[in-house]
Amino acid sequence: MAGASMKDIKLRIKSVQSTMQITKAMELVASSKLRRAKERQERCRPYFTGLHQTLRDIEAATSDFSSPYQTHREVKKRCLIVIAGDRGLAGGYNSNIFKAVTEELAKGMPVCVLPIGKRAVDFCVRKNIEILTTEFAEAATVSVADCFTISNLVTKGYLSGQYDEVSIVFTQFVSMLTQTPRTDSLLPLEPEQEKPQTGVRPLVIYEPSPAAVYDAIVPNYMAGMIYGAMCESVASELGARRTAMDAASKNAAEMIDDLSLRYNRARQGAITQEITEIVAGAEH
Repeated sequence: MAGASMKDIKLRIKSVQSTMQITKAMELVASSKLRRAKERQERCRPYFTGLHQTLRDIEAATSDFSSPYQTHREVKKRCLIVIAGDRGLAGGYNSNIFKAVTEELAKGMPVCVLPIGKRAVDFCVRKNIEILTTEFAEAATVSVADCFTISNLVTKGYLSGQYDEVSIVFTQFVSMLTQTPRTDSLLPLEPEQEKPQTGVRPLVIYEPSPAAVYDAIVPNYMAGMIYGAMCESVASELGARRTAMDAASKNAAEMIDDLSLRYNRARQGAITQEITEIVAGAEH
């Protein structure tokens, strides 16, 4: 900002200070929401872990077990559940997810997408990707009940042959500074690897049949997987936003220091010039 007047520098300092106040506030809000998001995930995890264990118990207790959810067929079309954010200012959170989706699209197989989040919907529209539904366009409002709705919608499409494989693309929360995009397969389910039987297993009778109970549990289990991915993604977005706002606040502080230094130099130069003019006038 060489040659700028002291007034311009002062206005610039005030502008950066205002921006810094906003970034600090957003950092604090993200930190508070992140804590709640992690607590919510921890509270729900035991329920869905229990569902997963029940599925495995049914498989282990039934010698001739089979389920359409485990049937591998020729993959002619895939369904991707893509979780992104509703807005920006979160570093590379959204762009990293879309890179992962682009890699899936590069496989050349027909794909339909169920987007969660405004940015995910915008990405699909921009890339002209088939959208299953836009009912969940706001990630911030997606609840546990919505995850059950998504699961039922997706499993019905899978059973009817609308697509042959279902995957979910989300961001895994590793730490406050690290969030990793990942793609997990949801359907078909992989059968439990056979393990040597040890001890006496309790006799469990499933009514009306083990397969019927298994097929009834799968949509609920899928809902748990989707909700877990939602919690991970929300925590990742908040972590990325907190980090981005922290970096922005630090950059603003450095900019204010630099502008203050320039302002002081300009002020000192102006005072020196005035003194020189006074001395020169006194000599005449």
